[in-house]
Amino acid sequence: MKGKSRILEEYEVNPHTLMLKPIEYGAKTFTEIIEMEDVILSPFKPMDILKKSCEFFGSSYQGRKDGTKELIGISYKAPIMLNPQMSMFLFPTASPVKSECMWISHSHVTSYSAAENGQTSVTFQNRESHLVPISYSSFENQMLRTSNLRIAYSQRVSEMESKYTMKSFYLKNKTNA
Repeated sequence: MKGKSRILEEYEVNPHTLMLKPIEYGAKTFTEIIEMEDVILSPFKPMDILKKSCEFFGSSYQGRKDGTKELIGISYKAPIMLNPQMSMFLFPTASPVKSECMWISHSHVTSYSAAENGQTSVTFQNRESHLVPISYSSFENQMLRTSNLRIAYSQRVSEMESKYTMKSFYLKNKTNA
């Protein structure tokens, strides 16, 4: 990790965000935000940051969660598409209503392995590894669900592009005939 963490009041999840990790700070739950080249401390809970980030990108957390249910039928511990154009797909390590829930950026995970005490060691693109309090099989399941979400979204976009490309081709050829 790079240097000492700084405290930020305002934060949106961005393409450099690797993980949102809850930490106890006195009697409050703060968030340790792990980025590619930085560590930031926020006085807000991970879920508060995630909800604000969803709004920043033009949706609500519930809207993103509903989108996941529509695309892949998952509603419990659902991964979310925060910003698909920037490959920002995140998944929870526990039920999002639980205070210990972390949020992991799917595209930054390069590998993971089982660790002691039912935890998982996760290695990110910046080559840093972090212990996450989730079993290996649950972590793998969350990775697969998020992959399914990414694929389902990409397929919908491709279907739409194909449909309207064919329609444009048909209309163009009809007027030239």
